[in-house]
Amino acid sequence: MQDYRKLKVWQKAHNLVIHIYQSTARFPREEVFGITSQIRRASTSIAANIAEGCGRGTNADFARFVSMGLGSANEVEYFLTLSADLGFLSAALHQSLLAETVEVRKMLYSIRRKIVDNS
Repeated sequence: MQDYRKLKVWQKAHNLVIHIYQSTARFPREEVFGITSQIRRASTSIAANIAEGCGRGTNADFARFVSMGLGSANEVEYFLTLSADLGFLSAALHQSLLAETVEVRKMLYSIRRKIVDNS
């Protein structure tokens, strides 16, 4: 397929993972196996699914992994909202991370739509 590191969506997803890890480092210690673990896993899954999909042989496989990345992006969005509602994230940080997540999600939708339309 192609080198996932050259995809702008993967680069943005990777940066989101880094920002999530940095932001969750300040979460309460008792959440290390709760929200902290869940949001980190979900954000990592976005970038990992893009990478794995690029390594597959067909566009249909790539589209399937992009779809899984979309699901993970929705999961990240929920955990960001929950974290903000619980007071773990400031309003400004929540908005910033949410904007990054939404941007990645929109890019994934666009890629999936292009793959499906070209099939």
